[in-house]
Amino acid sequence: MPRQRPAANGARLSIRVDLGTGLRIGPGKVALLEAIGATGSISGAARSLGMSYKRAWDLVEELNSGCQQPVVSASPGGRDGGGTRLTETGDRLIHLYREIERMASHASRLQIRALDRMTPAG
Repeated sequence: MPRQRPAANGARLSIRVDLGTGLRIGPGKVALLEAIGATGSISGAARSLGMSYKRAWDLVEELNSGCQQPVVSASPGGRDGGGTRLTETGDRLIHLYREIERMASHASRLQIRALDRMTPAG
């Protein structure tokens, strides 16, 4: 699912979900997972987002250890080149987050527009 587009006036809603276990899922981690899905690699995903490989790897580890099942599966390089892929859990996490984002954005669109009109650029 594509990233949320700002409203015509520029305002948009940003969602972060704080789970009971302490795991936080927000736009950055979801964008990283989407980029891993698109590139098939953590380093490629990090480059596409302007993020260091270490930061991307740390976020993947945080998600993998924070979920009951891994969200990303990495195979080491070698003759076949290795690579990284999203697991079914990773795909589901992205889907659920984007659905929450879509529903919240829809439900709050009038209030967001009203807030945006309160700013100088609005």
